[in-house]
Amino acid sequence: MKGGSVGIFDSCVGGLSVWKELIKLLPAEKFLYFSDSAFCPYGPKGQEEITKRAFKITDFFLGRGVKLIVVACNTATAASIEALREKYDIPFIGMEPAVKPAALHSRSGVIGVLATQGTFRGKLYNRTLERFASDIKVIERVGEGLVEMVESGERNSSHTEKLLRRYIEPMVAEKADHIVLGCTHYPFLEDLIKKIAGPEVSIVNPAPAVALHTQHILSERGLLRDSDEQTESNIVNSTIFYSSGDYSVLKGLASSIIEGIPDENFNNQTI
Repeated sequence: MKGGSVGIFDSCVGGLSVWKELIKLLPAEKFLYFSDSAFCPYGPKGQEEITKRAFKITDFFLGRGVKLIVVACNTATAASIEALREKYDIPFIGMEPAVKPAALHSRSGVIGVLATQGTFRGKLYNRTLERFASDIKVIERVGEGLVEMVESGERNSSHTEKLLRRYIEPMVAEKADHIVLGCTHYPFLEDLIKKIAGPEVSIVNPAPAVALHTQHILSERGLLRDSDEQTESNIVNSTIFYSSGDYSVLKGLASSIIEGIPDENFNNQTI
């Protein structure tokens, strides 16, 4: 299985924020990325529907020989990670808002979490909250509309900034000194969030930690590819992208992260 690919999936393009960290840390690996754009966004959907999609995507990946799957979506992790681990005999890496480091490093005793309603309802998030933030004030905001802004390419528009101010400014007013990005789409809005929050507020993106954890699990299980495969050409051609809907946004954003990805690496896939 060392030669297998790493599967990554999200409701659409948000998981590219995790993919970006994975390809930097694991340049010898091959990846399959599945954007479930026909069913995006996941946030308002129920647990049963999201889990059903996660099973279908996992079956698709397994048919292509993946060795590990990164659920690069906080909402999908909250809804389905336990069911996935119970049903399938491969490693799954999930997402959760990085409440622990934010709470441990907070000086003001106040942190903000920007996430979807599905993430806030999840057992994993609430267990983490209870364990690491019981003596911290946590300001939760559902980032309604932000996924759609990223998907439509409005990452730096005045409309997006106005929407973000509605969520971020109340956190800052209550003296939050860390803001946790609890959706993989939100790192693509990080510049605007920093602008609104100001230099005294730390923005916490969990993607680098997820990439490190993925590397650890691959190494622990003897699944890492040999390092002599680390070439620039490999990185450009390392990923095959699939979308259950229109892949134009996926292609544009992926190509802004890594230039020169061949057109044939992008595919429509109905499942």
